[in-house]
Amino acid sequence: MRILIYAYNYYPEPIGIAPLMTELAEGLVSKGHEVRVVTGMPNYPQRQIYEGYRNKLYLTEERNGVTIQRSYIWVKPRPSLLDRILLDGSFVLTSFVQALRGWRPDVILLTVPPLPVCVPATVLGWIYNAPVVLNVQDILPEAAVHLGLLRNQPLIKVLEKLEKFAYRSAHTISVIADGFIDNLVGKGVSASKITCIPNWVDTQFIRPLPKTNNAFRKAHGLEDKFVVMYSGNIALTQGLETVIQAAAQLKHQSEIVFVIVGESKAIAKLQELCNHYGTDNVKLLPFQPREKLPEMLSAADVGLIVQKRNVVSFNMPSKTQVLLASGRAVVASVPSTGSAAKAIEKSHGGVVVEPENAEALANTLFQLYQNPQLVETLGHQGRQFALERYSFEQALNQYEALFKQATARSTIKEADLVETYTLSPEKSGS
Repeated sequence: MRILIYAYNYYPEPIGIAPLMTELAEGLVSKGHEVRVVTGMPNYPQRQIYEGYRNKLYLTEERNGVTIQRSYIWVKPRPSLLDRILLDGSFVLTSFVQALRGWRPDVILLTVPPLPVCVPATVLGWIYNAPVVLNVQDILPEAAVHLGLLRNQPLIKVLEKLEKFAYRSAHTISVIADGFIDNLVGKGVSASKITCIPNWVDTQFIRPLPKTNNAFRKAHGLEDKFVVMYSGNIALTQGLETVIQAAAQLKHQSEIVFVIVGESKAIAKLQELCNHYGTDNVKLLPFQPREKLPEMLSAADVGLIVQKRNVVSFNMPSKTQVLLASGRAVVASVPSTGSAAKAIEKSHGGVVVEPENAEALANTLFQLYQNPQLVETLGHQGRQFALERYSFEQALNQYEALFKQATARSTIKEADLVETYTLSPEKSGS
């Protein structure tokens, strides 16, 4: 099968959807499929085009059997509303040119956000007569409006129309959590059109490693410490202020150390907050190379998932699966009705606490510090759950089956049209 993946983010971007789409593309190649990826120049999370990709309109490269077709995008480190519109608009226009260069796909996988990309992907599906499988990673504009990130009413209306167009025009929709299904069905999308395939984690790559003789611990003076770690995107939806405030309440406990790993500019802003609270028990570190991720995660005793209380319930941070697979206990400071909380509770791999409640977070972490056996048990249970529910092999097989089903349905529909409009006596006039 020839599969075209239309994704704004891809390798070498280290976090978010990029590693997932990279693993999916390369996994499909390993199963004998031809895959090409239409994507932008790498820029996330710094929002700056990476060295080696700057000042280029188009670039095509191959990695691990995948043809990667990159195109220019307008990106600014501190984007205004106009910059964000130009970012999405530039990718819509330039990526469509790249998508037309290459073989005809049998199926198109489109990841959103960004939402406007549904337009060129749909047109591409018409041109190639290929079904479009819409992979919904977040529901826009609803999520952005809920958080107060988007207030421009004319733009909200445009995005709402784009959202309806995306759902209506897609042949099949894949979502990453059950809460998405309820949301889409509530908007009039047929449940038969929706399939839930959770985001996965490569459980052979992300795996529990010993804390003893751990190079990350040694390098950062963490030996003999109880390490609480947050690693990932630092943005408005996370609310890392709560973590700093919890650290301030525990700074008298010399054996408890907080480690926050993120993009350098975001880390610099958090340093100001640490200075304000006098939290010398917090280590702020830049992103580590991806190949060192298992070792870094295994340096922790507890991994953190943090969200603000006003995050929409269907939001599912991709770090959830990663932390569970690392075999470390998880503390999730997230809304209790959300997808992340439900996943942690089902896994028995961690504890859910009220979001934006520094005291509750500090108390929970201190209780775990006092109960190392519970920490070990939670980590083991989380790992088992990840193996059973979030393995890459399972997700890869589900996507492969979904693509085959989509192409089969498309072929049947096409055959029915041919028979109806060219073979029936009524239509032929005989």
